[in-house]
Amino acid sequence: MEENPGAIQQFYSNDQMRLRDLEDNLRLLRERILLIGQTVINEKDKSHFELREIKKSIIELKEENTRIKDIISNITEQIDKIARKEDLSILQRQFDLFRSNKL
Repeated sequence: MEENPGAIQQFYSNDQMRLRDLEDNLRLLRERILLIGQTVINEKDKSHFELREIKKSIIELKEENTRIKDIISNITEQIDKIARKEDLSILQRQFDLFRSNKL
């Protein structure tokens, strides 16, 4: 059985083209995977940075909240003292009136 040398060459040529196409496809896939991986890494870094900033903000808000609570507590104590002073001044006036009527 005699084979045609042109057919054999065409067969190998087609195989070589398919192999080149596969290699190109693999190269493109590899590049895409690398780009996707780099994008994932960049997004991860960005997310970590934003998370750190959010944590800092939460800590600052907690500190401010504590300071505001302390201020409100002090104000309520002062208001209670002021109310007592007013009550005492009313009692003092009544006492003075009572004492002046006795004289």
